[in-house]
Amino acid sequence: MTASPLRRGPGAPPPVRAVHLGLGSFFRAHQAWYTDRAGEPWGIAAFTGRRPDLATALTTQDGLYTLVTRGPDGDRFEVVRSVVRAHAAADSDAWLALLADPAVRVLTTTVTEAGYHRRPAGGLDTDHPQVAADLAALRRDPRAPVGSVPARIVAGLLARRAADAGPLALVPCDNLPDNGAALTEVVLALAAGVDPTLPDWVAAQVTTATTMVDRITPEPTAADRDTVRAATGTEDLAPVVTEPFSEWVVSGRFPGGRPAWEDAGAVLTDDVAPFEQRKLWLLNGGHSLLAYVGSVRGHATVAEAAADEWCLALLHGWWDVCTPHLSVSPEEVAAYCAALVQRFANPRIRHSLAQIATDGSQKLPVRLLPVLRWERTAGRLPESAVTVLAAWLLHLRGAGAPVKDVRADEFRALAAGELAEAAPRVLSALDPALADDRELLGAVRDRAADLSGRR
Repeated sequence: MTASPLRRGPGAPPPVRAVHLGLGSFFRAHQAWYTDRAGEPWGIAAFTGRRPDLATALTTQDGLYTLVTRGPDGDRFEVVRSVVRAHAAADSDAWLALLADPAVRVLTTTVTEAGYHRRPAGGLDTDHPQVAADLAALRRDPRAPVGSVPARIVAGLLARRAADAGPLALVPCDNLPDNGAALTEVVLALAAGVDPTLPDWVAAQVTTATTMVDRITPEPTAADRDTVRAATGTEDLAPVVTEPFSEWVVSGRFPGGRPAWEDAGAVLTDDVAPFEQRKLWLLNGGHSLLAYVGSVRGHATVAEAAADEWCLALLHGWWDVCTPHLSVSPEEVAAYCAALVQRFANPRIRHSLAQIATDGSQKLPVRLLPVLRWERTAGRLPESAVTVLAAWLLHLRGAGAPVKDVRADEFRALAAGELAEAAPRVLSALDPALADDRELLGAVRDRAADLSGRR
């Protein structure tokens, strides 16, 4: 049987009322899915972060795609209809036109931790070549094409101010602590550098929500297209596979309105922090542990690493370390961790450790270091945290998953040479305070030697 193309039927698609930056699998399994299920139709115009391929594929099928929810007992297929326009990152004119449109009231982002161009201690990294180039370009011409996320947002805000298009809510959906404040900080810093009058307009017209997002979404494969074709009879160029579990916690004001995400199961709250810490340290921290330790031990996926009794014991050890520092009850932590074991062990979700290992220099400072600092202040040296740092060091030296990091060249150079000398260099670059902790340095060096079989 010949598969039919995925196309919208008769009738107009929902009007574009939201713009998204970071068109990828997670956005389509999460924010777009919630918006699709939120009742009153809100169409989304979504832009890629870099490459145009996905935008091209989605454009040929009117923005539609199949979401495959892959549970232990089988697959569920649904067509998500909320994305009505897909654009490549280079389509600067479309970006500016949409953000100048009064009908658009929400801008969401999924650009990963590295996309915000923050310094390790916070604040906009104005020394980054792309950020510096974008600043210069927008000073010359507010409609100039730019590449960094903060500059793209500022360019859109300049266009919105010029059009007097009304209020806009920014909604970051990446794994950063207090991601609303983090986004506000870099946007205002770049805005002030471009036009000193812009921050006052932003303060009056733009709000920023803070969110916590959670849904395991592996990179799609060619086999996923085959699965969709066989099950639905449609030829989908861009399906998404995800797990049954999903959570979205949102705090913020939306003066221009928003989709009724709570109707789709999102939690609206005044305080995201308890949810955020629980997820960042337990799920994301656990993922990083499995990514580095598991890949060094020869595993390729989360499910494989979670089936390794040594890795699983280490994971439980990390969760035990985190529990006293969380603001939710130990009983809630225990239930959450029990659910995580089941989610991680789902053999039908092929979540690549290499995918999770990306950008460790940006992820470990928020997933691991806060808990480690509190433990060291109390005089404790948690074995699980030491092992993660040791495995990350070996990863930088070529063991396990390949290195893909925004600071890859820097950290590879620091990790080269004798292990005893590499450990303090790498940890100092991750956080200068770590280099002053001789006990921690010695433990990381020794554990790295053990993991690499050199002792």
